[in-house]
Formats: sequence, C-alpha cells, structure tokens
Amino acid sequence: MKVQVNLSINTDLVRRILTGFIRSEITRMGFERAVINLSGGLDSAVSCFLAAEALGPQNVLALCLPYRTSSLESLEHARMVIEATGVQSHTFEITEMVDPLIAHFPEMDSLRKGNIMARMRMIVLYDQTAAFNGLAVGTGNKTEILLGYTTLYGDSACALNPIGDLYKTQVRQLARSLGVPDVIIQKPPSADLWTGQTDEGELGFTYAEVDKLLYLLVDERYTPQECIEAGFEARFVHAVVERVRKNQFKRMLPPIAKVSNRTVGYDFLYLRDWGT
Repeated sequence: MKVQVNLSINTDLVRRILTGFIRSEITRMGFERAVINLSGGLDSAVSCFLAAEALGPQNVLALCLPYRTSSLESLEHARMVIEATGVQSHTFEITEMVDPLIAHFPEMDSLRKGNIMARMRMIVLYDQTAAFNGLAVGTGNKTEILLGYTTLYGDSACALNPIGDLYKTQVRQLARSLGVPDVIIQKPPSADLWTGQTDEGELGFTYAEVDKLLYLLVDERYTPQECIEAGFEARFVHAVVERVRKNQFKRMLPPIAKVSNRTVGYDFLYLRDWGT
C-alpha cells in the first residue's frame, strides 16, 4: 500500500524559528553580522532572506563568486535577491584562483573541478567573515546533507545553518512565504559548477521523490523494507540508503583517537560544568 507522505510545513512558524535561531546563535557567539555565499539558487536565497530579516540587511554581506563558465542567469538571480533584501554585497570572480590548479592536472574531471570551485568560494567566504566581522551562514538543505550532495570544506562549510533541517521541497515552501522571486523558486536546482549541470540530473532522481523517501527513513524511522512495502521501488530505496550511509563522514567532525579520560567530541561535548 502506497503511504501518503505530507511534507507541508507551517511557514510562518518555521520562519519565526529560523530567524530567531540566526539571531540568537550569532549574538551568542559575540557577533552581530553574517556573510553568505549567494549562488543565485533557491537555498542560498532563502538563507539570505532569513538572515536579512533576523539581523537587518545592513548586517548581512552576500558574496557573488562566479567562475568563468558560471551562468549569467545565476548571477542575475543573485542580484535579484540582493535588491529584494537590501543586503550588502560583493562580487568577485574566482577564475584566477581556480585555473592555476586545474592547469596542473589536464586529466581532471568535472567533479574535481567543481570541488575546487566550491572550496575556493569557501576561502573567500571565510576571508570576508574576518573583514566584515561576521559569521558564515550555511545554505545546505536536509536532503543534500543526508545524501552527501555537498563538497566537504566547500559549500558545506559554515558557522551555522538555518535551513539544514528542511527538505528541499520544504525550502521551496518557505521561499514562497519569504517572497523569494518566483523565477528562482521555479528553476531546476543546480550547483552551477559546469554548463548544463543540474542537481537532479546528477543524482538520478527528483527532490520530490527522494524527500518523501528520506522523510520515512529518517523522520519516521521506517526500515528500507518498510519503505519498499510502502510503495517505493526497491532499487531506488537501496540506492538512497547506501548513499546516506557512505556519506556519514560528511555529517560529522573528524573522529579523534581516544587516549585520555575526556576526549573532544566524545566525553567533552559542551561547557556544561564551566562557569561563565
């Protein structure tokens, strides 16, 4: 029997929670400002709208960091977000940072090139957090995090992530509530790492399909077999489960070998017993 999966969210409530999260986390760490890499896509647009609402647009810096093959449409969409939110912005082309490394390895495939671009953008992002005296706000959604569809120490790098517990379809719902331009909401998701690249083309399935499956596996704690019995195709279920499993390392800090009584990340997790 096919199970009906409802991914609808109360956008007003989620909006209040996430803007409160941004404000409280940034001020708790002694900052007042945020820096965001703005790609022109849906996720970074939503994070930018949330940050502007939480902190005030004057306290948010949006970075547009195109490569020479980046879509002009993406840059235009990023500018639409900047104009709509009123945040501060800076555009810096990363081509001259990326190409010297690629030139050393003529056999390099598109995946390696894309990872270099993502990590170069991270370098600029963190440099600008120092210059702007702010914290890096993440733009990865729950679907990407679970599937490992992210570059470690690239687009996954941030100090806090307001949308990391929202599936892609839920981010789209929130985007409509926030007033993100419809052209951004409707376009095919893409990391814009090379010409013609789309998320769903690379993944081999749509976000609408995988979000429902992930919701059952993660949020409802269904077993893979129960998902198959619920109407999902077995090959699809097993492929998604394997992808989630093999990318666990991207969702955690590097493990530390334990040789003492209190090891960071195991026994020492937070400052519970330290005075302030």
